[in-house]
Amino acid sequence: MKLHYFSLSGHAHRAHLFLSLLGIDHEVINVDLANGAHKSPEFLKLNPFGQVPVLEDGDVVIADSIAIMVYAAKKTGATEWLPEDPEDAAKVQQWLSVAAGQIAYGPCAARLLTVFGAPFDADEVITRAHVILKLIEDRLAAHDWIALAHPTVADIALYSYIANAPEGNVDLSPYENVRRWLARIEALPGFVPFEQTDAGLRVTS
Repeated sequence: MKLHYFSLSGHAHRAHLFLSLLGIDHEVINVDLANGAHKSPEFLKLNPFGQVPVLEDGDVVIADSIAIMVYAAKKTGATEWLPEDPEDAAKVQQWLSVAAGQIAYGPCAARLLTVFGAPFDADEVITRAHVILKLIEDRLAAHDWIALAHPTVADIALYSYIANAPEGNVDLSPYENVRRWLARIEALPGFVPFEQTDAGLRVTS
């Protein structure tokens, strides 16, 4: 497998992290976003949206980080990560929707502002981030993992942008349960870290 990747993309990181957790051998191909490689004709043939990540598995091409995780879990039969049971599958899907919704418009957007200069309102996206973090904090008060009694794709889908939320000036110190959950993910065999920057609350003097 080949994963087209950008080291500062949380979407790319979640795909890379999940492949690694599954023990799937894959080649990471760094896409030079700064110089527009994601808009080249060659890349647009892989993903017309011009976004990373993109997974190539022989003749199969999968764009979108969550779609890549679903593909990898299904291909390897990793039902512990993506259950077949209807109720459990729905519980996981609920949090995948949160990753694509509230996380994208909260912690992700806040980080896009500071790291990439995206034109968002800082107060608005930081407020959104804290709303969803409070909900997750409450969820984790009685659960070690976000959807089920063990780690699933839902945890991995949420991880990257929450772990690097401080780069978007989103303070994680009030969320003890969230921080413990992050540590549990980071202790999983095959974990790979998300590259950090000095943006936001991580600004160095």
